[in-house]
Amino acid sequence: MFSYRHAFHAGNHADVLKHAVLISIVKYMTDKPVPLTVIDTHAGAGLYRMDSELSAISQEAQEGIQRVLAQPELAKSKLLKEYLALLHDFNPSPKSKLYPGSPFIVQHLLNDFDKLKLFELHPTDTRLLEQHVAQLKVARQVAVLRADGFEGMKKFLPPPQRRALVVMDPSYEIKTDYSKVLVSIQDALKRFATGTYLVWYPLIARAEAHDLPKRLKTMAQHAKRDWLHASLIVKSSKFTALPSELLDGAKQKRPGLPGSGVFVINPPYTLKAELEEAMPELVNLLGQDPHAQFHLESS
Repeated sequence: MFSYRHAFHAGNHADVLKHAVLISIVKYMTDKPVPLTVIDTHAGAGLYRMDSELSAISQEAQEGIQRVLAQPELAKSKLLKEYLALLHDFNPSPKSKLYPGSPFIVQHLLNDFDKLKLFELHPTDTRLLEQHVAQLKVARQVAVLRADGFEGMKKFLPPPQRRALVVMDPSYEIKTDYSKVLVSIQDALKRFATGTYLVWYPLIARAEAHDLPKRLKTMAQHAKRDWLHASLIVKSSKFTALPSELLDGAKQKRPGLPGSGVFVINPPYTLKAELEEAMPELVNLLGQDPHAQFHLESS
């Protein structure tokens, strides 16, 4: 259960999509002078180093954020410009190698009167998250909770000021995560129908992964809530083995994640237009073969 570490994947193409969308949503929701509660159900360690041993092992950031940073002139959309601006805030020096996860992205954009609830179960990542958050000295604003986010978020919905964003991005290494997402979102909509819910999911060869956005769409329609679904495929999911004479005794590299998607219930009205502008740029920046493409639909 505790095998997944986001440090292996920090800054990959899935993070680029997820975090660009997250920044847009949080900036919109914090524009009003009314307290906002943000709940991150699977917070991870919160902050990562791109030159860490774990990052070096996976090299996923090289096919994600490093591609965007290498060609900033291709990121002309408002969504990607704001994403790069936030990353620059964490890396003012060219030598800086920090990548902020969802907790640090959100906290960076919150007003002083907003609240952030961070759930994480992995013992190592919980300790790291606590250490990273402690450095911010924002104990009154940010709470780190070593608990199951699927269950733990219930006690915070609805929030006192009736404004909340829930960020849900489990690892999905456990097959039951897909059903837990659906059950949790359905329960959350009953508790607080007007909240904004951001769900990330991987595009992999598993029926549950393909069914998840369809079932979230049905759920949102049944609840009569607006919704938006964006997915990004960076390469074909098929993996062709190298000829034995080219392997030279080395192990073949795993094909990696071909794509991912985000589903947002009660999205800001500005988000669709921003994604219409940004998604072609993401395909251009992150696409690894001719199969790269995006899909965008909304209510």
